[in-house]
Amino acid sequence: MMKNKRVFDTKVQYLKYKVLREVARRAWDDTLLESLLDIPKTIVPGKTPSMRCCVYKERAILAERVKLAMGIGKSEQSIIEVIDIACDECPAAGYEVTDSCRGCLAHRCEDVCPRGAISFGHDHRAHIDKSKCVECGRCSKVCPYSAIVNRKRPCQNACKVKAITINEEQTAAIDRDKCISCGACVYQCPFGAITDKSFILDVIDLIKKSRENGSRIYAVVAPSISSQFTYAKLGQVVSGLKQLGFHAVVEAALGADMVALEESKELAEKDFLTSSCCPAFVAYIKSAFPELEEHISHNPSPMAALAKYIKDTHENAKIVFIGPCTAKKAEIQRKEVRPYVDAVLTFEELQALFDSRDIELTSLEEDVLDNASYFGRIFARSGGLSDAVAEAVAEQGLVPEVNPSVCSGIEECRTALMKKKRGVLAENFIEGMACTGGCIGGAGCLTHEEKNKSQVDSYGREALEKTISEAVAILNLK
Repeated sequence: MMKNKRVFDTKVQYLKYKVLREVARRAWDDTLLESLLDIPKTIVPGKTPSMRCCVYKERAILAERVKLAMGIGKSEQSIIEVIDIACDECPAAGYEVTDSCRGCLAHRCEDVCPRGAISFGHDHRAHIDKSKCVECGRCSKVCPYSAIVNRKRPCQNACKVKAITINEEQTAAIDRDKCISCGACVYQCPFGAITDKSFILDVIDLIKKSRENGSRIYAVVAPSISSQFTYAKLGQVVSGLKQLGFHAVVEAALGADMVALEESKELAEKDFLTSSCCPAFVAYIKSAFPELEEHISHNPSPMAALAKYIKDTHENAKIVFIGPCTAKKAEIQRKEVRPYVDAVLTFEELQALFDSRDIELTSLEEDVLDNASYFGRIFARSGGLSDAVAEAVAEQGLVPEVNPSVCSGIEECRTALMKKKRGVLAENFIEGMACTGGCIGGAGCLTHEEKNKSQVDSYGREALEKTISEAVAILNLK
């Protein structure tokens, strides 16, 4: 079996993977419940700690990880969870004066502070009164020595919707009303104290039951798979999925083609639209810009659209979506999506699932994956959705033309939505992607190094169907 430490780009991911792999192995063998308590010791054997102060704390944290790998969290609805016992090492002091302070005469930091929180002691160095400080950061910006720094936790920096605070126990706390389940905090936490709940056991259960009840499991794979599993060929990944027990592997990009056709019609009808493909973006509008909710496209996401089609046309079908997105796990809990998608796996979890069955992808023959157009496949990267909708408008001879505001990351989404709220947005279509770069930057990716969108475009050009209409027509969906 391959040494998958090299597949991931952090040891936190590798640890998460090992827990998922061990849970899955035991689930396949029907020994999970009886060997549950052995998993932490399997991963951290002996008496020498490798990550924390002692092996006992390491195992206690792993026990919490095992629960989340089994889909057991603090609430049924939550997707992103904080492992409290693991969250205790990061400073959370806000703005602080460091040893770089020279006790200068200018006192710019004191002059710019709106609350009088900065004073100078007998050592002539600046001091911040935390009872007065409002964390505005002005002092840090004007200090000529960069002596005032913001000791903000990585998870707080990663969360652009400000859903993470620090509680009285000095651990991270997630505001469920603000959280959009994008998973940015999951990847950025250097201690792995924040993670996404897994439904890998649900997938194993579906596969096992399919052997008994004759149901057929369809793997609907996100087009961003083209930038994953780089150690193997895409056709080998398709073969691996079928070896796991999936009846067929279908591109979610075909659902993207379907959505692009319908979304272009809706845009022509309403003259303004925000995309509905990214569940984290949709959740953000509903929580932060409720007055703009009416402008969200009424079309389902590509995942939901394709899953509905498969279930409507194939008897006894079960759908597992596989992609880079933790927010998809939240999306399938919505009442309008729940009947069509049975489970969601991230690419991280799929790697663990392959290895739980000792499937070496590089040794497999290549299978074929060709269900979508170029335009459906490029939904994976920022700007691809807008290109597809523009193509659909052109293919159908609709008006008006698409004038998109392409938003890569939630901060750019906020800017565009704020402009629309104030009536100063010139564009007629907001493409919102919560992850920077689009889906190829999702939290559930195997690696998070900067992705080159040309990789996705190259995959798109391999499609046999060159237009959206051609791809959709194959299924007689027109």
